[in-house]
Amino acid sequence: MESLSEEDIFEAAVKIMLSVDKCITIHFIDGSIAIRVPTTRKMADYLEVPHYYILPYFAMMEKDGLITRVERVGISTTLKGTIKLIKKMATNYREQTEELLGSELFIELQKRIESVDS
Repeated sequence: MESLSEEDIFEAAVKIMLSVDKCITIHFIDGSIAIRVPTTRKMADYLEVPHYYILPYFAMMEKDGLITRVERVGISTTLKGTIKLIKKMATNYREQTEELLGSELFIELQKRIESVDS
């Protein structure tokens, strides 16, 4: 079985949000921005790996401060993870992201990320 990376997980999350779910759930929380990440089961199915195989990657991402997991609520990015996700969307998936969010909202989201990141 091929090894995955944090980058593979973020890439899959973006692709699922933009192409499969066609939905990006954004939370503005006390000066921060979080984005809901697809479930571990959905990610495993998309990446065609067993569910148990993907769980350690999510644990590492949580330890690295990129995501938070809340049982029965779901997985969301932290500010650090949101910045990484938005940069990936802007770099590799701008057109699809703007189709879903609209260019004005996506530009505004990028500005908001830059302002809280500085």
